[in-house]
Amino acid sequence: MNLLNFASPAEVGLCPDRLQRLLAVLEGEIDSDRLPGAVALVARRGKVALFEALGLQNPEAGTPMTRDAIFRIYSMTKPVVSVAAMMLMEQGQLLLAEPVARYLPEYANQKVALERHGKLTLHTAERTATVHDLLRHTAGLTYEFLGSAEVQRQYAALQMGSRDRSNAEFSQALAGIALMHQPGSIWEYSRATDVLGRLIEVVSGQTLGDYLQRNIFLPLGMLDTGFSVPEANHGRIAEPFAHDPDGGVPMRVFDPRRVAAMQSGGGGLMSTALDYARFLQFMRNQGELDGVRLLSPHTVNFMTADHLGTIPASGDLLPPGHGFGLGFAVRTAAGMSPVPGSAGLYYWGGIAGTTFFVDPAQDLYALLMIQAPNQRDYYRPLFRSLVYAALVD
Repeated sequence: MNLLNFASPAEVGLCPDRLQRLLAVLEGEIDSDRLPGAVALVARRGKVALFEALGLQNPEAGTPMTRDAIFRIYSMTKPVVSVAAMMLMEQGQLLLAEPVARYLPEYANQKVALERHGKLTLHTAERTATVHDLLRHTAGLTYEFLGSAEVQRQYAALQMGSRDRSNAEFSQALAGIALMHQPGSIWEYSRATDVLGRLIEVVSGQTLGDYLQRNIFLPLGMLDTGFSVPEANHGRIAEPFAHDPDGGVPMRVFDPRRVAAMQSGGGGLMSTALDYARFLQFMRNQGELDGVRLLSPHTVNFMTADHLGTIPASGDLLPPGHGFGLGFAVRTAAGMSPVPGSAGLYYWGGIAGTTFFVDPAQDLYALLMIQAPNQRDYYRPLFRSLVYAALVD
């Protein structure tokens, strides 16, 4: 396995002083006790120009951050699982237009909840949700933490975020709750990728973890990525502050030392900056890394195109000038958004603060690994702005 190639910033059109400013800004946040630590990586033209560890990996123990620290990447799991589904599509084992119920019969004959004046009525779905809907979050599902509608309260009551159910048990429990929306009618960020993870298990005949390990992590050399951290690597786990530095409430993150029953396709993976950078370089190379091809270039372009069109988006997770592809948010306009980037850029992040973006027009990708859940909405645009400020050709 080759490691990623490295270059000086100037060799790839990045300003060294401006990259140092990026690090200085992050150091300032660490010095002000708002951020425990970070690993930042910026790559252009296939070469890593910045790869630095800052601050503390474990603030309680005072352990310094290292470049090989292992992070809870939460929803950065979704792009990886989406790639796994597209690999099965390329092998002829599934079609995106097929109903989810073909693979997971529990989703047949679903009802859609309509809430008016505090009362809930159930209606027949106008069409069934498809595999395509799962990939682009238009399957009518939701997340319990995105609001307090009756369907979301039912998700919470049934503890749909529990890690103690198997993927099969999770899918059965979720299918018993009415849909939040008519399939195909609205983009709502949701547990769809958790369902997709279960669908991959049924199609492949393997657990999601085994399928990802054999078909993505080993071929791409992502040797520290998985749904739990083996005991030998427990000392490398990055931790948040015990209490939120802004609000004082205890920070709640899952314990990756415990092997959970649920292998969450939507948010369960642990990874390192270098492992995830290998995944991003594979995407940037349009489906290939170090001579190993997992997807065709056409499939990568298909995944990172906008699949919403005129379908409206619920909530504020998609900024203006953005749509959604198959596992990634996709930028559709150079302007409109309050953060810089080119049309065609694709990105996503995790609820504990990790974030990445890939800009094909600039042959650029970057990722920031942090464990600061409540500060994520500040650090994501800050990091993006500082990376683009360093782009000088």
